[in-house]
Amino acid sequence: MIYAHMFDRYLMLALGVVAVVLAVMALADAVRRPAANFQRENKRTKQFWMGMSAAATLVCLLSLFSGGGGGMFQLIGACIACVYLADVKPAVSGKGGYYPY
Repeated sequence: MIYAHMFDRYLMLALGVVAVVLAVMALADAVRRPAANFQRENKRTKQFWMGMSAAATLVCLLSLFSGGGGGMFQLIGACIACVYLADVKPAVSGKGGYYPY
């Protein structure tokens, strides 16, 4: 039984590290993109995405350092980072995005 608890702890730690990495990547990308790209692609504003990404990074870091006690908040932070990386980043970088036909 002790191995199951150890496995669970290390799995949650690994998932927490992945969430932090995703959130930091989203924040770093939002900082370096021009604000005009967000307006042009109708993806809210740069300040909105920087705020959401910063909040996601903070929540994921706090949950990681608190021993994995963030659970639901960490999941929400990871989802925010994934939405930015999968939807907003390709649109504002000019290398893809959604183009209605």
